[in-house]
Amino acid sequence: MNDYLKEIANTCGIKKRVTFHTARHTFATTITLTNGVPIETVSKLLGHRNLKTTQLYAKILDLKVSADMKALRLKYNGNSPSGSNQ
Repeated sequence: MNDYLKEIANTCGIKKRVTFHTARHTFATTITLTNGVPIETVSKLLGHRNLKTTQLYAKILDLKVSADMKALRLKYNGNSPSGSNQ
């Protein structure tokens, strides 16, 4: 599998060493968590028995935290009768 990933990286011009392990991390962070998949679902997808394993394994990106807080702010601002920030 690592040989295939290396070939793909070379074709795409990626200079970083790409392995199955880095592919799992990319899947967990960039593809799932950043796109709103709950960490419990990611944990199951990765085959972890314990959520703590996933929490250590999958770093939640600052971009995701920022997007979640923006969505929360919009939700509460949108639900306010006057549209004010309460």
